Amino acid sequence: MTYSGAGAGGLQAPLWRAIAVYRIAALVYVAILVVRNVSEYDWPVLAWPVLAVTAGWTVFTTYAYADPARRRAPLLVADLLVTMAVMASSAWIVGSGPLNTGTPTLAVAWHVAPVICWAVAWGRRGGVIAALAMGATDLLVRAKFDQAAFTGTVLLLLAAFAVGSLVRLAEVSQVRLQRAIELEAATRERERLARDIHDSVLQVLALVKRRGAELDGEAGELARLAGEQEAALRALVTTPTAATVDDHADIDLMTLLGPYASTTVSIAAPADAVRLPGHAARELAAAVAAALDNVTRHCPAGTKVWILVEDEPGEVLVSVRDEGPGIAPDRLAEAAAQGRLGVAQSIRGRVAELGGTVTITAAPGQGTEVELAVPHQPIS
Repeated sequence: MTYSGAGAGGLQAPLWRAIAVYRIAALVYVAILVVRNVSEYDWPVLAWPVLAVTAGWTVFTTYAYADPARRRAPLLVADLLVTMAVMASSAWIVGSGPLNTGTPTLAVAWHVAPVICWAVAWGRRGGVIAALAMGATDLLVRAKFDQAAFTGTVLLLLAAFAVGSLVRLAEVSQVRLQRAIELEAATRERERLARDIHDSVLQVLALVKRRGAELDGEAGELARLAGEQEAALRALVTTPTAATVDDHADIDLMTLLGPYASTTVSIAAPADAVRLPGHAARELAAAVAAALDNVTRHCPAGTKVWILVEDEPGEVLVSVRDEGPGIAPDRLAEAAAQGRLGVAQSIRGRVAELGGTVTITAAPGQGTEVELAVPHQPIS
């Protein structure tokens, strides 16, 4: 999984700047050690070109990583390989003798930078892979496999794991912050609309309902419809805004189905939360909305609808039953043949993608029941 995309730029930018500062500071430390220990090297004359390459690569990566568009595999792999090459050159330039007596490699401290870059760009897994590669190179250069030699590799692994975990935490925090901002904005807009609607539309609908409640004929029907619209509109502006659905987190299905309740739609559900992965809950709620839309389109106004939610051990069952005129046995097949695929695409298609099933039971004059069954762990 890549964490270096645009969505992560805001919270990751300080990490990339910190890596650049660390790389420069490590370069200064490497230069000091080379000047101090060059007389002990087997090939001291070669140390200066390697130090120049190290300095040039530091300048290049400082500018390259500053652009989020370049924080991709080619640069990250090249960074790791160049650093490993600088470290590997220590086997000939410094020599096995000085290395065994404690003289550091030509990449001491500087070699940590690409490992951190991999951890920031590709999370814990990428950081651990880079740490293992860099640690193996360090051990091969030293050709000494004692406790002190393994300590450096262990420290690299710990740093990669810690930085990768920090990046993941930053990603999650950013997503939650964005959802909180969106929820706050939606709530404020809802409150503003509620004030305006309460002072105008709701009062008019309530007046029509009250004045026409005792009338017969079309006037009484209009009063009843006005009452239903008043209830639906009042529920819309007073129901708390549902939180943005996180596709990877389990949520309570009822937070998405609850807003469908109205004077004509009744919902029965378990007392406990009915939890499903966010994507599955959203698709199932959309299928229920499509079933309710069919009732609105094909049944008389005011048709009663009941939604029953059951949380079974292996699956979640949602039944949408109405008291409308029902469906003729060949009606769905005829609609599909004519290219009118609302039920097939909006209901069956959504549920099928989750690994679930749809059962439609209907008979003329006896209403329609749509049963949706979705497993607790739907197909991804």
